[in-house]
Amino acid sequence: MNMKMTSRSLSRAALASTLLAAALGASLVLVTSADGAASTLGAAAAQSGRYFGAAVAAGKLGDSTYVNILNREFNMVTAENEMKWDATEPNPGQFSYGNGDRILNHAVSNGKRMRGHALLWYQQEPGWAQRMEGSGLRQAMMNHVTQVASHYKGKIYAWDVVNEAFADGGSGGRRDSNLQRTGNDWIEAAFRAARAADPGAKLCYNDYNTDGINAKSTGIYNMVRDFKSRGVPIDCVGFQSHLTNSAPGDYQANLQRFADLGVEVQITELDIAGSNMANAYGAVTRACMAVTRCAGITTWGIRDTDSWRGGENPLLFDGNGNKKAAYNNVLTALNAANPTTPTTPTTPTTPTTPTTPTTPTTPTTPNPGGCTASVSLNPWTGGFVATVKVTAGASALDGWRVTTVLPAGAAVTNAWSATNTGTTGTVTWANVDYNRSVAAGQSTEFGFQGTGNGQGITSTCAAS
Repeated sequence: MNMKMTSRSLSRAALASTLLAAALGASLVLVTSADGAASTLGAAAAQSGRYFGAAVAAGKLGDSTYVNILNREFNMVTAENEMKWDATEPNPGQFSYGNGDRILNHAVSNGKRMRGHALLWYQQEPGWAQRMEGSGLRQAMMNHVTQVASHYKGKIYAWDVVNEAFADGGSGGRRDSNLQRTGNDWIEAAFRAARAADPGAKLCYNDYNTDGINAKSTGIYNMVRDFKSRGVPIDCVGFQSHLTNSAPGDYQANLQRFADLGVEVQITELDIAGSNMANAYGAVTRACMAVTRCAGITTWGIRDTDSWRGGENPLLFDGNGNKKAAYNNVLTALNAANPTTPTTPTTPTTPTTPTTPTTPTTPTTPNPGGCTASVSLNPWTGGFVATVKVTAGASALDGWRVTTVLPAGAAVTNAWSATNTGTTGTVTWANVDYNRSVAAGQSTEFGFQGTGNGQGITSTCAAS
């Protein structure tokens, strides 16, 4: 941990001050020890252009010990539960941001950045969404992503857009859930909607039991590689890293293979139980520091008594707020890291206030022997998300084309599961490879986001 006050350590301290000021948009003084090493986790991470954060609960912001540690040690904040679907949209179209805003405001007012967690997760859905399936759920999902990301536009460093969508075990495939049953393209659709709602936020996929190279992490790797090859907007992958005693031996190699795809890797929910936790914390931190694209580390909680893991005591501070041996190992590893390119912070802007969406549906225009198309709309002031359902007629489709006519002043800004020609007026849409084939009487969907008033969109469908 301790370093001599050499020219190298002096330049590192100066760089840390510069990086902190750039990341937080303010002029800050770096906290250092007598020999020039940073003496807090956030400041030590900032020396190499990274962050060190914690998951925070709004209900604990009245605890002075908790808040003092938060304010002193961390430069990134994640809301534990306050930005999840059940918290932010308890009733359809009725959004509640109070506790999420409270955590955000505390972070910003204390010079910290914010990770958003999580837009879509098969758990902690509100009860009304748990009872939904199919196109109705897909429409609600995309509206939720759009509304929440729009509310926090410009204020979130990175969003966990989708959380825990892959199954455990050896299949490497998707987890069965009502979200998955809306169509295998739902993750892609969510990322596209999030990018349209907040172009400045980094968009992450987040999961657990993916710390080493295994079937599950490889399934996610293949998805990310596919997304990158097709231009689907994914910027980062989160590794939860709920560990016991040690990380897998190929932990760093696994982080590196994802980084080599051109995405940021982030350790998002770190906690380590067991008698070897101190050494394991040091090893995990060194692994992150060794991967240039590892942007930072977040622990899931602050003190052992705040942990979801009960009596396992897996965090860096004990219940009284005292630093543990694991803390010292982490700080040593952070101080030893070489500088890397700092991440670009978002510029805070005033978020828009969405209105309560309605769900009008435009009439279906039949095309005998071919297909029909119908449009469901989720509008708000100044924009909308449209979901288009394509239904085959008496014969199966091996390709389809939909024509939509947008009202005057409306324009397409983003689309998923179809390619479009034109963005205003008459817009034509063609299938992509994975939804070209539709059995007789069956349906597929695509969607798009637009600006302006989408009320009254008409649609026609033809086999191609």
